[in-house]
Amino acid sequence: MPVPVPQQRSVPAAETSHGDLTLLVIEDDPAGTTITVPELSAAAGTRVRIRTARNLTEAARLLTDDVDCILLDLALPVTGSDSGLGDGPVSGRADELAALTHVLRIAPLHAVLALTAEDDTELAAEAVRVGAQDYLFRGELDARVLSRAIRYAVERKRADIAQHQLTESRLRAQENARLERGLLPTPLLDGSGLSFAARYRPGRSRALLGGDFYDVVRTPDGTVHAMIGDVCGHGPDEAALGVELRIAWRALTLAGLCGDELLSTLQQVLEHERQSEEIFATLCTVDIAPDGRRAGLCLAGHPAPLLARHGRPARLLPYEDGGPALGLLPRARWPRRQVELGGAWSLMMYTDGLIEGRVGTGGSERLGQDGMVAMVNGRLEQGLAGEELLEAAVAEVRELNGGELTDDVAVLLLGRDPERIRRWGGSAPRSHPASSVTGRPLGVQRPPL
Repeated sequence: MPVPVPQQRSVPAAETSHGDLTLLVIEDDPAGTTITVPELSAAAGTRVRIRTARNLTEAARLLTDDVDCILLDLALPVTGSDSGLGDGPVSGRADELAALTHVLRIAPLHAVLALTAEDDTELAAEAVRVGAQDYLFRGELDARVLSRAIRYAVERKRADIAQHQLTESRLRAQENARLERGLLPTPLLDGSGLSFAARYRPGRSRALLGGDFYDVVRTPDGTVHAMIGDVCGHGPDEAALGVELRIAWRALTLAGLCGDELLSTLQQVLEHERQSEEIFATLCTVDIAPDGRRAGLCLAGHPAPLLARHGRPARLLPYEDGGPALGLLPRARWPRRQVELGGAWSLMMYTDGLIEGRVGTGGSERLGQDGMVAMVNGRLEQGLAGEELLEAAVAEVRELNGGELTDDVAVLLLGRDPERIRRWGGSAPRSHPASSVTGRPLGVQRPPL
């Protein structure tokens, strides 16, 4: 039977050792080695503990987390049971590194030194190319050389692991950036006369974005369509599904779909793309008439938007006629309710991460929609608007929670100011979206609402 691969911890022993090192010698006759523990310690000035193994099966038993380096004799006989190739010895030039390949497989986080004959330089160099940190010749092996080689191999392995982790971190950052561009796109609002601001803050327990997403587009007839949604769960799969739903929503909206017909089609997309039947998504869509005074509202298991009119307290839009979240009921319907916006207004759409933070003594209560409305009205009384309003609201929610929120928060703010529109000759200047994570505007313009 093949030798089982021992459990490897994420951090090699070399990263936590302070002076003392443990060497595992894998040699057919380790008792014949010329290196003894006292000689090795005296030469290095560092205490080196040595373990010996006569074959790969015994080495697997001795390979524990506290081993810093492995000294492997490339001449070690390898059986088929060791290599996983069946019974009997393994032979042939191509298989001379079979023992090294096996050790690298079962000890991916340990430094490895290859031991070979002096006249086999080519094999020694090939061992390094395969994955060993260095090689040694039997005839030149003494305490000082071995001690220096162990320290070098351990430090090189540590550097290799750090470089690998750095590369993975860079790739992850690039993936995050691509996901962010998909989840949090640039709004298409040119010619609408509406201002726009947005904030996105990931939850504290995840490096990747979650499933929150939003979009805003203006169709050729002058209608402005806005959407915000949340895929249940967190991680790359949920984020990828959020990107798919957002892109599908934009395409369907530009194709002329709206309300129940659009949400029904999005549910089909969700059902085909989700990883399991338990995955669902909440959604809120608003279509604002070309004159900016009326809007159609559809809710699919999502919190209702907050509407603030000039000189009036903010209030939640009606939510009694909302439908279920996408993916819960196969033949669900989502009624479209007509709402009056008025002449000057601000409309805030958000995900539930904004209202599920803890408040009160001991954090036993949640902020909830009523608490959010009171909080926003307090900021409006201070004269805050646009980006400053969103920044202050998200900061206060975090403060009330006592730190970072456990869930992602996405919030966007659309506003209409007739005076601003008249000042710009019937249309507003091009909107500049805010950075989704930092909250800093990407352009110099600041919306007036």
